[in-house]
Amino acid sequence: MSRIIGGHGKGRRLSAPGGQATRPTGARVRQTLFDILAPRVPGCRFLDALAGSGAVGLEALSRGAARVVLVDQSGAAVAAMRENLALLKGAPGQAQVLRQEALVALAALGDSGVRFDVIYLDPPYASELYEPLLEAVGRFGLLAPGGLVVAEHFHKRALPETMGRLHRSREVRVGDHRLSFYRAAEAGA
Repeated sequence: MSRIIGGHGKGRRLSAPGGQATRPTGARVRQTLFDILAPRVPGCRFLDALAGSGAVGLEALSRGAARVVLVDQSGAAVAAMRENLALLKGAPGQAQVLRQEALVALAALGDSGVRFDVIYLDPPYASELYEPLLEAVGRFGLLAPGGLVVAEHFHKRALPETMGRLHRSREVRVGDHRLSFYRAAEAGA
């Protein structure tokens, strides 16, 4: 069972959809991620684009994110996210849950003009979604100036150093997992 590990909701147990379709991000990976993101999270706009139970996005909300958008196409995942969100009543930020396929959601969010300070991508490890998602983030201009995209993937799966307008700035290995951090290229650079 997964728990919120910091902030307003620390210690609250999170529900996860049943079956093997969702692989919740473990506490060790989330702790490493939020240790790195700590100065960025308070007041940020955070997108968890393949949210599953919503553990990563809800962790951001618990730690003071101003706005969190959770996206998943699974009805069971959306139900778990809504249940988990109820545990964070009173958290200072706002959360929105979208039941959509991630690429469709990225396009719609881009069309609406919303921008994010942190975008978290965690598709199924064996999927071919990593590159299309990274490319879509850049193409739809979803990153706010100075924003960061984080992709969680299996440590043996290499992600490109450059994908469209995004350039990898850091990689961190946590057990069998790897977190790849991307920034948008500066205009004229």
